[in-house]
Amino acid sequence: MKLTFELDGCDYRVDTDNAVSLAIPLEFDGKQPNHFGAPVASAMALEADGFVGDTRRGGSCNVSQLTIVPHCNGTHTESLSHIVDELIPVGDMLSPLLVPCTVISLEAETLGGCNEHYTPNPEPGDLVISARRLAEALAEQPRAPHCGAVVIRTLPNSEEKFSRAYADAASGPPPVFFSSEAMALLLGFDHLLVDFPSIDKMFDQGLLANHHSFWNIDSGSHHLNAGARQQRSVTEMVFVPDSVADGLYLLNLQIPPFKTDAAPSRPVLFPLELAE
Repeated sequence: MKLTFELDGCDYRVDTDNAVSLAIPLEFDGKQPNHFGAPVASAMALEADGFVGDTRRGGSCNVSQLTIVPHCNGTHTESLSHIVDELIPVGDMLSPLLVPCTVISLEAETLGGCNEHYTPNPEPGDLVISARRLAEALAEQPRAPHCGAVVIRTLPNSEEKFSRAYADAASGPPPVFFSSEAMALLLGFDHLLVDFPSIDKMFDQGLLANHHSFWNIDSGSHHLNAGARQQRSVTEMVFVPDSVADGLYLLNLQIPPFKTDAAPSRPVLFPLELAE
């Protein structure tokens, strides 16, 4: 199926046959990414009243019981309810189904090296996405200001992202996050997708300053306000294959209808080309 649409006065073609998923496949009880030292996602056969949901154990069919922490066990999408008391279910975020999206790639640098800031407990050696490098990457995508979503791929783009335990010092330095200045450059987007586990520092005294900034919630508050950006989503721990070039796409953010603040998700990109 081929679609056409207009963006910023230009006509584009979409070939749905070339869709690319950015979700990390979740291997229950196997290798999987992990954040904050949470229990790994697991699966076990349902057993009840003599029924065993495992054909290898004599069951008539397979019925699995899954245990998962969406925020920590792989690709997931968060709603504003991640930081406020009120429930804005992530599973209700259906519209729009297709969002113009820009993909950019950049390397992290140290907070001290870029001379930028973060609150609280900034350390010069913190690895961050800086405003300087973010601005350079966005400037190379002239259609970015007309997109509702941005996908950020960090370099080097190792497949270690499929199974890294981010809280384990043996697996490498603490994960990347955004400097305060970089976060300010992203406030024009409604959907933010990153290939690291949190847009905030892993141990940040619970302030989640970047989350509050993105959703326009007062610092330290856990309540909605009149200016809260309820339509926005944050998707973390995606993986952008090297075959996906930086540039313009359509994003279909697939989320199960969970009445929760976060859920496992599958962001799908559709490549675009200028229509003749």
